[in-house]
Amino acid sequence: MALAPRRASAFSISPKAVNSAFLCTLRDSAFSTPPNSTPLYVPLRSPRLRVLPMRQVHFQDLGLIDYATAWDYQTKLFQATIDRKIANRNAPKDQQVLTEDHLLFCEHPHVYTLGKSGKQSHLLLNETEMREKGVQFFPIDRGGDITYHGPGQIVGYPIFDMDHHFTDIHRFLRTLEEAVIGTLEAYNIKAGRIDGLTGVWLDWNDPFKARKICAFGIRASRWVTMHGFAFNVNTDLSYFENIVPCGITDKGVTCMAKELGGLLDIEAVKNRLKLELADLFDVELIQPALL
Repeated sequence: MALAPRRASAFSISPKAVNSAFLCTLRDSAFSTPPNSTPLYVPLRSPRLRVLPMRQVHFQDLGLIDYATAWDYQTKLFQATIDRKIANRNAPKDQQVLTEDHLLFCEHPHVYTLGKSGKQSHLLLNETEMREKGVQFFPIDRGGDITYHGPGQIVGYPIFDMDHHFTDIHRFLRTLEEAVIGTLEAYNIKAGRIDGLTGVWLDWNDPFKARKICAFGIRASRWVTMHGFAFNVNTDLSYFENIVPCGITDKGVTCMAKELGGLLDIEAVKNRLKLELADLFDVELIQPALL
């Protein structure tokens, strides 16, 4: 499928962050390859005055992975970042070690997760029914209500030290949303936001047709983030029938395959999403070189 060209973002950015004045512009020049790493792609970059080097984000695609295993892994990265920040605060400047940012992509076997502010009653199955359907359930430490993860969905976990980006959680969420909106636009799917509701929606201006295509829920401590988003690409939407998705009773859920009438190359969607994320956060995604 031919993708639409990059569009100039209309996303409004607060001027508070250092080096962020051109955060949502398109770019045209290539960037360098760091030692012992491989650039995933060359984002488009526009000429700009760069005060600081571009921050690197360590990217890993974990593939299909059990939810508990992925949760343990991102928690390990999250806690290591917090511990490093605490150690730096008590260390002389010449002994401080810069924290690292991580972006994890994965898919999960069928699982429902319930955020801290969610209601157990929004899970419409009992334990026996979940076993019969082969689906797991985890109450977890992110914000938000209940959602579904499964094959055909891009789950993204950004473990970012926001002190190196911008210390504004609402802006962080809006930036993640904008990356998904840009990815969808590349496939000629128009998406947007609904006031008061986190997420990316289709037909967002029509309360009767609005349907969510990407859900978000994060945790943050000491300006370090974890958890993230669930982007429906080739998702089996029938699993959403067993929950009240995100606690919202009057709106539906969709996926790219349903909207476009056929399954997509999920790797191509991932690549586009990585491009959008790197562009909006003004970072370089790197991964360890294969030995």
